Amino acid sequence: MNNYVITSVLVSGMVLIVAGCSHYYRVTDPGSGKSYYTQDIHEGRGGAVKIKDDRTRSTVTLQSSEVREISAEEYEAEVNRTEPIVIRPSASEPPVASQSR
Repeated sequence: MNNYVITSVLVSGMVLIVAGCSHYYRVTDPGSGKSYYTQDIHEGRGGAVKIKDDRTRSTVTLQSSEVREISAEEYEAEVNRTEPIVIRPSASEPPVASQSR
C-alpha cells in the first residue's frame, strides 16, 4: 500500500472516533440553584440556553445559566439518580409544637 492510502484510512478512522465522542453538561440556574443534565445545548438570543433535561425529560429554557462540561460517569450517576421521596403531613394533622426553654 502506498502512503496516501494508509494516511487516508488513518484520517478517516480518527474522524469517526472524534465524531462519536459525546459531551456531557451540567447546566445550573444561578437564581434557583437547580441543576440540569444534558448532552446538547442550544443557544438562543440574549444568552438564553434551551436544553432537554435528561433526568426529567423536560425541555427547559434559561435566561441565565452556568454551563460546565462533566465526565460521562458523573452524568450517568446524576441522570440515573432517583429523587428523594418527600412525605408531607396531611392538612388534617396538627403541626408539631416546638418546646421553648
